[in-house]
This record gives sequence, C-alpha cells and structure tokens, in this order.
Amino acid sequence: MKKSNEKIDFVIIWVDGNDPKWQKEKAKYSPNKDTDSRNIRYRDWENLKYWFRGVEKFAPWVNKIYFVTCGHYPEWLNKDNPKLVCIKHSDYMPKEYLPTFSSIPIELNLHRIKGLSEQFVYFNDDMFITDYVKKTDFFKDGKPVDIAAFNPITYDDKTYISNIYNDIFIINKYFSKNDILKKYTNKFLNIKYGKLNLRTLLCMPWSKILGFYEPHHSNALLKSTFETVWKKEYSILNESSMHKFRTQNDVNQYIFKYWQFCTGNFIPGKNIKKVYKIDRDFEIICDSLKKKKHKLLCINDGETKENFETQKKKLNECFEIILPEKSSFEK
Repeated sequence: MKKSNEKIDFVIIWVDGNDPKWQKEKAKYSPNKDTDSRNIRYRDWENLKYWFRGVEKFAPWVNKIYFVTCGHYPEWLNKDNPKLVCIKHSDYMPKEYLPTFSSIPIELNLHRIKGLSEQFVYFNDDMFITDYVKKTDFFKDGKPVDIAAFNPITYDDKTYISNIYNDIFIINKYFSKNDILKKYTNKFLNIKYGKLNLRTLLCMPWSKILGFYEPHHSNALLKSTFETVWKKEYSILNESSMHKFRTQNDVNQYIFKYWQFCTGNFIPGKNIKKVYKIDRDFEIICDSLKKKKHKLLCINDGETKENFETQKKKLNECFEIILPEKSSFEK
C-alpha cells in the first residue's frame, strides 16, 4: 500500500485568448462544422491570480504546480517561484499533436509531463480553491478520493455529451456493471455520498453503465491510470490527440477517472465541490465566494455575451474579499 504522505502535484492548463500571436495561429486552422472552436472557450475573466492565491492560502501543502500553456504567460506571473513549473505543450506532447486548440489532447497526455508526481490533481482555470483543503480531500493511502455514483449522461453541450458517451462506450467494453457493483459495493453505495446514492439506485434496472455523476470539477488522478488506458486504447486516444479542435468523436480526460472507479482504485469521499454557470448563477456565485460556502468552486463560463466586463469586475471584487493578498506566484 502506498503511503498517504506521498507528494501531490497540481496541474492547471491555461490559454491567453487575447494573445494576437495565438489568435493568428488559431486562425490558420479553420475548423469544420464538426469541431468546437467557440471563442467562449478562450475568453479571459482575468481571475487566474486568484487561483494561485487560493492554492497558496488554502492548500499550502501542494508539492509542485505545473502550469501548462502553449508558451505564453500572464505578465504578473513569478516564474521563479520554486513551486512553479511552467510547461509548454511542446515540452511533453508528441509533435504530431501540435499545435492544438482543444483542451482534450492537452489533458489526455498529462502523464507525459517530466517530473509530474504519480498523484496529481488536475484543474481547469475556472476551478478554484476557496477554503482550506487537506491532502486527504484528494488522496488517501495512495488512492484518489472521489464519488462514484452512476448517472445517465446529461449535459447541455452537444459536443461534451458525445465525448462522455465515447468514454462510457469504452468503459462498458472492459467492465461489467454487475461485476463492479458486487466487487466494490461499498464504494458505489456509500454513506459519504448522501443523496447521490439515489442516482446509483435509480440506474440499477439497466445492465450497462449509463454514465457517472460528473460535477465538472478538479479531479484527483494517477499517472499510472493514464499509462494503463493508453496501452489498452491507444487508437482512440491517439486519434483524439490529433484533433486541433474539439470534435464529437473524441474521448476526454474523464475516461481515466471512470477507469479508476471501475477498478476500485479510489477511496469514497464527501462532496466538497460545487459548480455554477456564470450566465445562470452569477449572483449565487458572488454570494458563495464572499461567504466561502464551498471548498472547491467551479465558475463555468456560459454562452451569454452581455455584461461581460461588468460581471468580470464584480466577480473579481468578490475574489478580493477572500483573497486580497498577493501570492508568491505574483511578481
């Protein structure tokens, strides 16, 4: 059994959608109708510094932070911070996958990052730590802490649904729902999950795995899981990594999380994550931030184009209330 005091790294990916050089490079690859290149995937809320402040204040135990970009960095970033490792896509991704304007290839190949610890937590730049967290909120005895609850695939993003469906298709190829329930009953039905257990119970009549409860948040992952799945399903992972923009034929990084579920390679944990959409929940987000209602908060960008500058200003004012001090990751 692995010791619980092993190093835990954080990985965050980021793109500066306002970078003219990046915009010019993106424009060279005109996507077809089956790809997703919406600007909403790249617009900048200018709150990245609060992600770093949250890590330093609420998770000071982190070993290293791997900051993954195509090669551009915020002007305020202190790249000399000893905990920070700046990684370009070309540092770890095979050249045939580059350049890419989809997060999927970037995520599917994270295990290739030199020096990355076996245990790491993966973040998008809209996933913030807003209250104190412990190592054991993410890993125990060398295993990821997570919630494994069955759930039908439901989401309002057509491409995202297709990606998750592709993940589940592969999972059903290797695992029997009845077998994993018999083997890991207490991991799929657990008192720590609370009402989420109802989702699993309601999925019982179906013989196949319909999907998993997916809060779209930071994920505790093992490099060895990536290596295993790449060996098993090289073809689809390689194909997905070749795409410049997100397509409905891709699998995404959740396949690794689901593999951990089905092999029982995780520890059941409580739900400390919350996801809100800016276009739908803006006032709730502001209240949640100011009152630190959640340890982990995902502030997901919506489709709205209205009041962007106004909302950005107000949102960052709320961050300032709980994270007013500069971190050592800022110049």
